[in-house]
Amino acid sequence: MKSILLTLSLLVSGFISIKATPFTSSPLALDGAALTRTIVRPVLYVNETITTHLVMPENIKLVDLSTDKIAGNQCADNIVRLKPSSAMENQQFIGTVTLVGERNIALYDLLYTKNPKEAATLYYVPTQHLSAYQNPSVKMPSKEIAQYAWAIFCSDRKFYNIKSKAYGVSMRVNNIYSVGDYFFIDFSLHNHTNVKYDIEELRVKLMDKKETKATNSQTIELTPEYLLFDTKTFKKDYRNVLVLKKLTFPEEKILQIEIYESQISGRTLQIPISYEDVLHADAISEDVINNLPTR
Repeated sequence: MKSILLTLSLLVSGFISIKATPFTSSPLALDGAALTRTIVRPVLYVNETITTHLVMPENIKLVDLSTDKIAGNQCADNIVRLKPSSAMENQQFIGTVTLVGERNIALYDLLYTKNPKEAATLYYVPTQHLSAYQNPSVKMPSKEIAQYAWAIFCSDRKFYNIKSKAYGVSMRVNNIYSVGDYFFIDFSLHNHTNVKYDIEELRVKLMDKKETKATNSQTIELTPEYLLFDTKTFKKDYRNVLVLKKLTFPEEKILQIEIYESQISGRTLQIPISYEDVLHADAISEDVINNLPTR
């Protein structure tokens, strides 16, 4: 990757004086023949007094800077911030920044400007600056996961046997779907009391069916890949869809969803999901497909 970026940087270094335009072109000599090639390369102006934020329309998986004259880091899933380390010559070409997303790549030339007003502060990467890229490390883009989670949330309940009740709150699993490399678990809570429930945290564990001595039991905590809603409190009804990477486990273990209350009373809700229930996870049904956004 770095060698490719270096080559591209050398190709365009001769025409970096283009001002605020995303396209440049230059004749290249190859085996004595003059060729004209158009290289699509958007330009961003930066200044040492301004922090430039680049916002991708999808999660960023890798950021590559071709120079150490720019300091930067990824401050959110889809945001990168950049700043020159010092003042430079006006219109000086500093280097390139490459943003590798889940299904796209964006590449920019960075030029220094002495005028802070010309420097980008918040820059949303437009569609025309994206090049399609099938990132092998991403099985399903986060946007697609969110779309499936919403479609499942809007679908009819199909599971009726997975439920529990404690502290006046009932909990049930509505659906379990298998999509690609992920499980989508649709679950609900109903509060039968008059005391609202404040959610402190939600945890998912792989644990033994029957607790034995602490030295013999083994609990593995799983990190959800996605949670449809970040609701922190409810009075009567709560519904959500959590997404886990697909997994298998022995019959003597269960997959357990636990929800902890933030009050002193600390009502902890648990709902166990057996291996058999996971094996019966549905493929995407017609009603879920009908709830997906049109593409």
